[in-house]
Amino acid sequence: MIEAAMIWNEPNNKSHWDPELDPGWGLFAEMAICAAQAIRAEHPGLPRVLGGISPIDPAFIRTLETRGVLAHLEAVAVHGFPLDWNLWQIHEWPAKIEEIRAVTSLPVWVSEVGVSSFGAEEVQLWGLQRTAELLTGVAPRIQWYSLYDLPRSWEATTRHKEAEGSSYYRHFYMGLLREDGTPKPALEVFARHTPALGLCQWFHFEDHRLDDAVAWMKRLGVRYLRTGLSWADSFRPDALAWFDRQMAALEDFDVTITFCFTPEHRGIAPHHTSPPLVKEEFAEFCAAMIRRYARR
Repeated sequence: MIEAAMIWNEPNNKSHWDPELDPGWGLFAEMAICAAQAIRAEHPGLPRVLGGISPIDPAFIRTLETRGVLAHLEAVAVHGFPLDWNLWQIHEWPAKIEEIRAVTSLPVWVSEVGVSSFGAEEVQLWGLQRTAELLTGVAPRIQWYSLYDLPRSWEATTRHKEAEGSSYYRHFYMGLLREDGTPKPALEVFARHTPALGLCQWFHFEDHRLDDAVAWMKRLGVRYLRTGLSWADSFRPDALAWFDRQMAALEDFDVTITFCFTPEHRGIAPHHTSPPLVKEEFAEFCAAMIRRYARR
């Protein structure tokens, strides 16, 4: 069942929101408030969470508070990957959460944390164990990214693709399972820390891994799952049929559902990172998904 609605994903990261089209995040703030109000109208008791920020930036949280966004939320979230992309060390995790707690009284979730096996699978194993030691009991939600490696035939959601060098290719090795579905050494360690550790697993449109993922998550003892429903995908043929199948398959988990990705024809610019032309359209999508999938 849906336990929370998350508004966007990494809004302070240019791979997910275009700062050139929205300097100061004024358009994002207006869209987020509109979406939060629409979600509240559909489901008064459902927690609303700010999409996990990456980098972890207290100044960004203060900006959204100044613009009135935090008054419409029940939690904020952060993302961190200190062994792959961030310029801080893994043992700084508790301090990073305290930086955000210092600027808001809202609970701070860790909605994506992970370690790639790009260099060595043993690094991922150690990183998962250390992450669990540092974060268990510190954040009310900890969602490991991810269950599956990203298939090499797909693209990672970044702006500059292969031009990013090894930073880009690390996206393809974040899973506890390899692309072919075989387990990495970290999988067994992860199972020791459920249900305190949840998962973040994005499912692509008509994702062939859905049923196997559900079976693995039940086997691993996962309770808390974060995934998404894409506004852009909602314009594909048979989109609702896919959304219905995905959400029915995930019924046994406590799901944080993330709403994001601007359809190319509904943005100021033709890109998924663009602010929408009409903020109410994104809010209407959020409301429709809550109405369809969230129990009252």
